[in-house]
Amino acid sequence: MNQKLHIDRTHLINQLKQMLRIRRFEEKCTQLYAEEKIRGFLHLYIGEEAIAVGVMSVLKPEDQIVATYREHGHALARGLSMGSILAEMFGRTNGCSRGRGGSMHLFDKQMNFYGGNAIVAGGLPLAAGLAMANKKQHRDAVTVCFFGEGAVAEGEFHEAMNLAVLWKLPVLFVCENNGYAMGTALSLSESETNIAKKASGYGMASSQVDGMNVVDVESATSTALDLIKTTSQPYFLECKTYRFRGHSSFDGQLYREKEEIRQWEEKGPVIRLQNWLKENNHFNEEDLDELESEIKAEIEAAIEFAEGGAWEDTADLCKDVYSPTQQGEPG
Repeated sequence: MNQKLHIDRTHLINQLKQMLRIRRFEEKCTQLYAEEKIRGFLHLYIGEEAIAVGVMSVLKPEDQIVATYREHGHALARGLSMGSILAEMFGRTNGCSRGRGGSMHLFDKQMNFYGGNAIVAGGLPLAAGLAMANKKQHRDAVTVCFFGEGAVAEGEFHEAMNLAVLWKLPVLFVCENNGYAMGTALSLSESETNIAKKASGYGMASSQVDGMNVVDVESATSTALDLIKTTSQPYFLECKTYRFRGHSSFDGQLYREKEEIRQWEEKGPVIRLQNWLKENNHFNEEDLDELESEIKAEIEAAIEFAEGGAWEDTADLCKDVYSPTQQGEPG
C-alpha cells in the first residue's frame, strides 16, 4: 500500500476548513440546544477536531466507521451533509437516521458511517464484527473504530481487542484520550495511563500521537493503515487530546480547573494550524474571513433544511421496529 501524504498549502487549508466546520457547527448546536430545538443529550467534540479530520483524510469510501456518542465531528469529517446531521438532531424525518437516532445515533449507509451509540465501548464489538465480515468476504476495506479512554474499563474493549488479534481482523482502533472520560481523571481510574500499552498485552501493534496536531494524526493513520494492509493485523492508535467543553450538556465540570482548560485551548488544533499557516505566509485574515463566511452560510442552510423537515407520523412509529411478518405467521 505505502500511502504517501501530500501535504501542501491547499491540503492544509482544507484541513483547517474541515476543523472549523466542526467547531462552528458545534458552537451553533450549543445555541440551538439552549433554544430547545435540539433535545436530549448533547456531547460536543470541541477541541478534538484534529482526530476526526486527520483520520478521515486517508480513508477510502469503502472503509467503515464506527464512532462514539460524541460523533458530530466524525460524521462531518466523513462527508455526511451538515443538513442531514442537524435534521437528525432536531428529530426530523429528513435526518440521516430519519429522526429516530438523534445526536448519539447518526448513521449513513451510503457513506459507510455506522455511527455511534449511547453505550460506552459499545462500538468496539460492532467494529470487530464488521472487520470479520470484510475478511470473510475478501473486501479490501478497513473498519475504523473511535472511542474514548473511558471505554478501556469496559469488558467490550478487552473482548474486541483480543478477538481482533486472534482472528487477524482489519480494524483500526482509535482511542481519543481526552483525559477525563465522563469526569474522572485517567490517573484515578487506570493504574497504567499509557493506553497504547494496553494493546501490547494482546499482541497488537500500537502508537501514541498528539491528537491536537492534524498533520501528525493524518501521518500516524496512514502508517497504521499500511501496517494493517501488509500484516493482516489490527492496529491501535492513541490520540492524546482534550475536550474544551463538558462531557455532555449537563456537565458542571467541577472536576477540573478553568486554568487547565485555558491552557489546552491555547494549543488547540484549530488555532495551532491557523497560526502555523500565518507564520509561514500561507494564510491571512482575508483567507480566514472567506472560510468563516462559507461555513456560516453552510450552517444557515443546514438549519433551514432541518427546520423544514417533517415530524414522523404517529402511524409510522413502529415502522422498522419489528421485522416484517411472513405469510402464515402471526402479525
